[in-house]
Amino acid sequence: MTGKLEHLDVLIGEWTSSSKTYPEGRGLMKVAPTEDGKFLRIESRIEDERFPVSTQIIGGDDARDECTALYHDSRGVHRVYRTTVADGVWKVWREAPGFNQRFTGRIGDAGRTINGQWEFSEDGKSWKIDFDINYTKVG
Repeated sequence: MTGKLEHLDVLIGEWTSSSKTYPEGRGLMKVAPTEDGKFLRIESRIEDERFPVSTQIIGGDDARDECTALYHDSRGVHRVYRTTVADGVWKVWREAPGFNQRFTGRIGDAGRTINGQWEFSEDGKSWKIDFDINYTKVG
């Protein structure tokens, strides 16, 4: 990986996903460098067709430590997130009027697991848990 994306290297690979909140939401997340390591591409698919299929393209900014993720899913949703990995924690967040979101995932087992949860807030102050999600690296 090059430049500002190096701190995201731990995410590269294939991951199975599961959730206690949505046990039917088992899936697969693939994280791979693209454009000679200038970007990361994240593809997520869930076995249950009620859940959206999503793609993210992540890039860095020379002026910031965090990266930007452009998100799109099969529902037609487009969002812009910021993301970092530091001190064994993967964070993803967005600030948007009426629907702020944040994800915090703790990286464990020498980079083989990520256990986290998504939260949302309508006002950016009061946060509620949306759902948990756990990733296990394949292979």
